[in-house]
Amino acid sequence: MRYLLLFTVTFFIGLISYAQDVYGVKGRIVSSRTNTPISEALIGIDQTNISELSDEEGYFHIESLTADVLLTVEAPGYSSKRIELYLEKAELELGTIWLDDDVTIEQSANLITLTDSELTDDNDISNPSGLLQATRDVFLQRAAFDFGQAFFRVKGYDSSNGEVSINGISMNKFYDGRPQWNNWGGLNDIQRNQQFSNGMSPSDYTFGGILGNTNIDVRPTGLRKGTRLTASASNRTYTGRLMVTYNSGLKDNGLAYTVSSSKRWGGEGYIDGTLYDAYSFFGGLEYHFNNHHSINFTGILASNRRGRSSAITEEVFNLMGNTYNPYWGEQNDKIRNSRERKISEPILMFNHRYESDKVSINSGFAYQFGTHRRSRLGYYNAPNPDPTYYRYLPSFYINGPLGANFKSAVMAEKGFVENPQINWSKLYTANNNGMASYMLYDDVIDDEQYTVNTIANIYLNNHLQLDFGVNAKFLKSSNYAKIDDLLGADYHSDIDTFSSTLNDVNGPIEKRENDIFNYNYRLSAAEYRLFGQARYHSKKFNVFSAIAFKSLGYSREGLFQNERFNDTSLGKSEDVSFQNIETKAGLGYKINDRHWLDLNAGYILKAPTLQNTFINPRENNLVVPEIQNERLNAIDFSYHLRLPKLSGRLNAYYTRFQNTTDINFFFVDTGVGSDFVQEVLTDLDKLHKGLELGLEYQASSYVKLSAVAAVGRFVYASNPNVRINFDTAGREEDLINLDGALDLGPAMVKDYKLAQGPQQAYSMGIEYRDPKYWWLSMTTNYLKDSYINISTITRTQSFLLDPETGQNFPDATEENVAELLRQSPLEDFYLLNLVGGKSWLHNGKYLSVFASINNLFDATFRTGGYEQSRNGNFGQLRDDNLSGSPSFAPKYWYGYGRTYFINLAFSF
Repeated sequence: MRYLLLFTVTFFIGLISYAQDVYGVKGRIVSSRTNTPISEALIGIDQTNISELSDEEGYFHIESLTADVLLTVEAPGYSSKRIELYLEKAELELGTIWLDDDVTIEQSANLITLTDSELTDDNDISNPSGLLQATRDVFLQRAAFDFGQAFFRVKGYDSSNGEVSINGISMNKFYDGRPQWNNWGGLNDIQRNQQFSNGMSPSDYTFGGILGNTNIDVRPTGLRKGTRLTASASNRTYTGRLMVTYNSGLKDNGLAYTVSSSKRWGGEGYIDGTLYDAYSFFGGLEYHFNNHHSINFTGILASNRRGRSSAITEEVFNLMGNTYNPYWGEQNDKIRNSRERKISEPILMFNHRYESDKVSINSGFAYQFGTHRRSRLGYYNAPNPDPTYYRYLPSFYINGPLGANFKSAVMAEKGFVENPQINWSKLYTANNNGMASYMLYDDVIDDEQYTVNTIANIYLNNHLQLDFGVNAKFLKSSNYAKIDDLLGADYHSDIDTFSSTLNDVNGPIEKRENDIFNYNYRLSAAEYRLFGQARYHSKKFNVFSAIAFKSLGYSREGLFQNERFNDTSLGKSEDVSFQNIETKAGLGYKINDRHWLDLNAGYILKAPTLQNTFINPRENNLVVPEIQNERLNAIDFSYHLRLPKLSGRLNAYYTRFQNTTDINFFFVDTGVGSDFVQEVLTDLDKLHKGLELGLEYQASSYVKLSAVAAVGRFVYASNPNVRINFDTAGREEDLINLDGALDLGPAMVKDYKLAQGPQQAYSMGIEYRDPKYWWLSMTTNYLKDSYINISTITRTQSFLLDPETGQNFPDATEENVAELLRQSPLEDFYLLNLVGGKSWLHNGKYLSVFASINNLFDATFRTGGYEQSRNGNFGQLRDDNLSGSPSFAPKYWYGYGRTYFINLAFSF
């Protein structure tokens, strides 16, 4: 709050400014390639809110300038231009300003399609690369398109710390706080008009998050007129893509419309067995009543079906390589993946806009509905069908309780290498007795979400802007398991095999295809937000202050009565509500037109997400005890450099997350019991601090050099409390609380590194642009200090207990435990990436070719992973590690080797 008070006082001091001489500037924006005027080019004054759009003939006129300024000119599809102005006369005539085609625009437009691979599967890591597409900042572009393939995260932040909106309406999800990019994936042409605010800097649309905010403006009038046909080929997530887009432009009757569609497909991506099948449609209709009022309707349907992959142990990697995926097998000579993800959540949107010289008001309503499915292969009183199940691997026989059996280990290795995939025919054979031993089912989420909001931007003068927003969002979410394929069996017996209890007490035991089984519940959420923001610009200072208020409520309604939780599974839960205030402020000081400084600070109370509120919503209504808001304290300082040939940014940041809640699910053997558990972490603090540097040097008219560096330290900053909730059996009943939980006390994890991607990243780049409209760029990237997720339960006191004696293991000394749980970084690695393109213009028709090769030297590297928590006591973990090839070793995600992407686009 001290920072907020300081900047607020500075803000009001800045309002008292003295009279200065007033100047004006005018000119005309013209395309250097076609010699035609460029309308709606944005002409702005750096570090102020003074801007204007060029008219239909390319002319502009900006008045009320008070000093020497740096003029910037930007237009979609053209390279931006900066002009330093020394104002001596009342009116400065610049004449014609020529803009060149931005031949690298295909790079940003197409590289974003490759970030699908960063939205991984079982570990739910989400990378903010999509959020950073809209920026031209060299550091952020390198972070998104080069470092992104190694799961690099800017400042170590999760994408839930940034906000994505479409036409001003937030798209972040209640469940995990992240934007779901698949909801508009494949529609690259309609995503070209974006506004990005970095970090805690102010946004016209929202209070936002500490990572940054992107608004995707899909209004037809903001897109380029004409038709665009696109064909692409790749070996990453999909192998082919076709896309067509038509934009009418604004007609004399005030109407404009856009239609776009794409299809992406692939029988198998870079990872084995990962099919890809997606299609997308977009329709936008805009009508202008007059110069002030307009409305637009937007419809988006993006359906995505994709085969998932798994993290694997080093043992499995050594046997099968980095493209191995255990989730699939052949059936009738076709690949069948047991774990597919299917997302289809259409969006319907209506907006009304009022715009004048002093006021802009955007009011909107959005309705989103649809389904998110994840398939899974279930087994019941039958052997585990996973080929990488620990009992099927050589390490199981090497680490046996009776000593190593090398003969059996050799046989296990041979059997695994010869049959590394799911054997579908054996599963059908096992189901020949009527009741299913194996079946394929879906975890289904059916959502309905309504959002209404209004955003107002008020320009009091050339120095002062006020922003206001009000937003309400409501969610109804049905969650259930649904039988997809009984694999030849007649029915499934809906009984928990570990405890012999009913999952649905009031329903039939025998469930058949398309029946709901196992769990069935609804989640509801409602959020109300208000925000206000003031911005002031003067000759030397930029000041802003923002505040937001949020009220958020959750509830659960169980539709099955679960016999294991008779009292808490059926019916409505208590309402869980949060109220929080967010504040941030910033001060910018302009040394001169070439050097300026920014200082931003924020204090934010953030409600837990849905996934971290209910402990085990599939089975009961229990809420995390004494759940509270997360607290964020953040500050960052930036130095900006903009010389005629050299430009860049140096940023230092410090962020502390406090009172974080986290819930994990796994099977564990501990000194106090064995079971499938829910692990609840509370009072968890995290610390992120570091430096970012991005520099660009225009060596000549054709050659540009760049250098980027990120040095961070992301660590646990507290020893969180650990509680585990047991499901079925193997529990020490006398130690369990009334709510079914066992309090294990603190986990000693303070100063352990967080698994937030590489904590150090360095890059050098060179780009050549030829006057004949072809270009080529190369970047060499070095990434280091990546860590995997640690098992917190092994850092609690229970880890030291021998379950047979109830006492600590005799050899569980401080030194032995520290060595066993020592955290080591993943290997450092280099990546060399090439990107290039060529464009042709003939009789108003535009043809472009874009190509990229990532990881040119086919380096093998690990991008992350996690420690398994199965060995929950010292004795088990010690014995499992004696051979050097543990059965429950950490599991790793591996990055792609050499990959390519080729894109051909034709516009007319």
